[in-house]
Amino acid sequence: MQMKWRGVMPATTTAFDENLNIDHAFVAKHARWLVDNGCTAIISPGSLGEGATLSFDEKIALWFTLVDAVSERVPVVAAIAALSTAEAIALAKRAAEVGCKGLMVLPPYVYKSEWREMKAHVAAVLRATSLSCMLYNNPVAYGTDFLPEQIRELASEHENLAAVKESSTDVRRITWIKALLGDRLDISVGVDDAIVEGIAAGAVGWVAGLVDALPRESVALFDYAIKGEQEKARALYEWFLPLLRLDTVPKFVQLIKLVQAQVGMGATRVRPPRLELVGAELEEAKRVIRHALDTRIELSTSSAARNP
Repeated sequence: MQMKWRGVMPATTTAFDENLNIDHAFVAKHARWLVDNGCTAIISPGSLGEGATLSFDEKIALWFTLVDAVSERVPVVAAIAALSTAEAIALAKRAAEVGCKGLMVLPPYVYKSEWREMKAHVAAVLRATSLSCMLYNNPVAYGTDFLPEQIRELASEHENLAAVKESSTDVRRITWIKALLGDRLDISVGVDDAIVEGIAAGAVGWVAGLVDALPRESVALFDYAIKGEQEKARALYEWFLPLLRLDTVPKFVQLIKLVQAQVGMGATRVRPPRLELVGAELEEAKRVIRHALDTRIELSTSSAARNP
């Protein structure tokens, strides 16, 4: 399965059982359901997948499960994030060995520094395999901002850098990258509540969060925006935005898992230090979700689930 950094690519949540072990049976079921509804790749385990709470071996096991579940239909992308460059390299090599077709490369956990050190880290991961790679730029969450000129530098030196997940929340970054690089890199929007604006600026992919609960609506919104069906996109976007904004707050993992539970496709379990929502916070989140589900837009037959 060739890696194409286009379409709706879920950053999947990681399901846990009652003992907070990975629920591999549900992980496989969830991935197949996402693909059934038109998603073009499966990315795991990023921030939404609680990757920082998973051990090295758990990540490998997770990729095995996903590759076995969907790799004949869509590529599986390994999110590569670690405390050290050595561990990131080792993860990348194991991801290739188990059958992942792409890597989403993150800056190192915890340590934040200047371009020389961040470039060295990313370059080491890019060199570790021949897999097609997406650079993940999320200065809000990680404190490291890969500027467009720096992305151009990496792209000029590493042929397998094929895409950027742009999560700076500034859609002007998309036009800036395209002005410097043209079509050299595929650009994906990495924050859910900027997808329509991002596509208008030139993005061709969406690394999405709420898609984990609402894939049919996510794929329809992406398709409307890509095809320039502005009225359909506007109506669906207006309905979707209160949920999409749940992807941009500190407890986005708990909130997206809650939406999954409300639609009957997942549970709310998270690993500490995260805790499940309680009290007024939980009730307000449920109110937002219930309102959205009660006013859910009926999609046309042409927006029905499709198999890539």
